[in-house]
Amino acid sequence: MISALLIFFYTGTSLEAPPFYPDKSRLLCVQEKDGSYTAVESIETWQRRREHILENVCLVMGPLPDQARDTAPDYQLLEEIDTPRYKRQSIRYNAEPGPAVTAFLFLPHQQKETRPAMMCLHPTSSLGKRIVAGEGEKPNRNYASELAERGYVVLAPDYPGFGDDVDARKGLYEAGYVSCSMKGIWNHLRGVDLLASLPQVDPQRMGCIGHSLGGHNTLFLGLFDTRLRVLVTSCGFNSFTKYMGGDLTGWSHDGYMPRIADIYGSDAANMPFDFTEVVAALAPRTLFINAPLHDDNFEVSGVRDVIDSATPVYALYGAQDALHIRYPEAEHDFPTKERYEAYAVIDEILSK
Repeated sequence: MISALLIFFYTGTSLEAPPFYPDKSRLLCVQEKDGSYTAVESIETWQRRREHILENVCLVMGPLPDQARDTAPDYQLLEEIDTPRYKRQSIRYNAEPGPAVTAFLFLPHQQKETRPAMMCLHPTSSLGKRIVAGEGEKPNRNYASELAERGYVVLAPDYPGFGDDVDARKGLYEAGYVSCSMKGIWNHLRGVDLLASLPQVDPQRMGCIGHSLGGHNTLFLGLFDTRLRVLVTSCGFNSFTKYMGGDLTGWSHDGYMPRIADIYGSDAANMPFDFTEVVAALAPRTLFINAPLHDDNFEVSGVRDVIDSATPVYALYGAQDALHIRYPEAEHDFPTKERYEAYAVIDEILSK
């Protein structure tokens, strides 16, 4: 059982432990204080369940920092490269508490009006943000540069421990975080704040895309930032119960959530949340999922389980069409066909 001494909340308003839901595929119910369940038959009741999901996420990741975000973070221009379609700025923005963040900011040329903007979160690589700028050793990861070429303002930050922020991981724990995942969420939230403040950006038209590490970080960011109208996740998740047979050791190192091992024994059965709940909590916003049939990181039947569980929540909103799912004949990759189909969905949503 979970000790009440280990409870933290993203809102900082509750002193009670959130309910533990043993069956995280059963989403259209909310647990009451007496342990009974109420059927979710309205969006209002679903919002209570969603609140429990965010609270349980924060049990594992630690609380969202209680810090004002009424102003955009300061940033420093480090370098600028001009290309035929856009200029790429290397910047460093403050994301206190914890270390600052190095990022690429892509600004398309011929800015005559405000444009839509995308956060582009990179996969695991020592190159960090350079992967999504097309500088990596693997193809099909250059979605930041491709979106900039399509006219989007793009911010591509380094995740702590990668790229130019290779030494940031130690500093985030010294700053009081209990997981790198929560520092990533905070960094990305502040990145969205930065984008929304730019004169080139229409803050009503923003989204996020990521592959692998960036794929699940896109979902985590979407949980806490409802300004993002479209989310694209490639090879980013499956159900915890089908991740490596329910052994979550791979999620428990200092680049993710150490509490998964320290408190929950790296056992999916003990976890306070699962991706069934994370995906459902994004409803009714547009979500594009690329889930290759031969992904050895995120076995595809576990992805299907998540979709099957989350779809009734989208249906509650009348938003079944907001889910776009692709199952390409590929391994752990974001193939060109599926990537450009994702861009088409982004274009459709953010053109409005």
